[in-house]
Amino acid sequence: MARQSQPTGLIGQSAVFLDMLARIAKIANVAATVLISGETGSGKELAARAIHYQGKRADKPFIPINCGALPDHLIENELFGHGKGAYTDARDTQAGLIAQAEGGTLFLDEVDALSPKAQVSLLRFLQDGQYRPLGGSRLLSADVRILAASNGNLHERVKQERFRADLLFRLNVMELVVPPLRDRGDDAVLLAQHFINEAACRYNMTHLELHPDTVPWLMRQIWPGNVRELQNRIQREFLMCDGPDILISDPAPVTERRQKADRRRAARDVHPNTLNFNDAKQATLQAFERNHLIRLMCETAGNVSHAARLAGKERRSLGKLLKKYRIEPEGFRGT
Repeated sequence: MARQSQPTGLIGQSAVFLDMLARIAKIANVAATVLISGETGSGKELAARAIHYQGKRADKPFIPINCGALPDHLIENELFGHGKGAYTDARDTQAGLIAQAEGGTLFLDEVDALSPKAQVSLLRFLQDGQYRPLGGSRLLSADVRILAASNGNLHERVKQERFRADLLFRLNVMELVVPPLRDRGDDAVLLAQHFINEAACRYNMTHLELHPDTVPWLMRQIWPGNVRELQNRIQREFLMCDGPDILISDPAPVTERRQKADRRRAARDVHPNTLNFNDAKQATLQAFERNHLIRLMCETAGNVSHAARLAGKERRSLGKLLKKYRIEPEGFRGT
């Protein structure tokens, strides 16, 4: 039977998932700062909410902020607020998210997107619980638990001098790793059934069942966009379904069937006698292009313009490559 953590919506019964739930229960009982890591779409915010609502701060606010969605010059204002006259349009004093989260939890998603100046300000707050609003003349104190999440490897960013080492140490007092969906066994089936129920309620439509042939299909997929990708796919299939059950038999939009061997291996593992040199070269190039495109989509949550900038390509050119490999950016985006 599926285990679900209320009210956060965490659903699953695989061993790695249950291990994560057990760790969440332990982390929730202490007030330490937590760094949550995991791939895009794996459920890091759900894990953060579980930590909050299973802890002693459950009756206090849970305030999430996506640091990557705000321009550098607005992050500090959002976190710490501002005083009247702090800048041209600051006609009134405004409390920041830290003040709004008083007694509760502040969840910093994509914390690696913080500007160097914002990193320093956050570090100071973590050290003594004090902060100064923009344009303010005095220090304020707040009792707030900080949970932070990052899609990327913060240790690598420290080596690249893109993230402060002392801030990483402050954030990583306790660590929680959210496993990718491909490592969670038949949790994909449980989640699919949940998303069907969710869609039926949301759109006030008749409940549908999963066709028996869809179950092994779900199990074969790699799901690079994780739970978010699965949710989008099931919702789309639900809305387009004409029969009493949902039958999916075509390859997932962003990947082929999972291979029994290491699915990250390139075409170099193909037996040399099966391909001539030119064929082998072409297969290797195609494998590289496909894998790199999937990585770009994961890193940018399906933002094609951002992915094109990272790849150093024109957006139209990247779009053609995505179509060539049947990679749908929507599968990496939130709903």
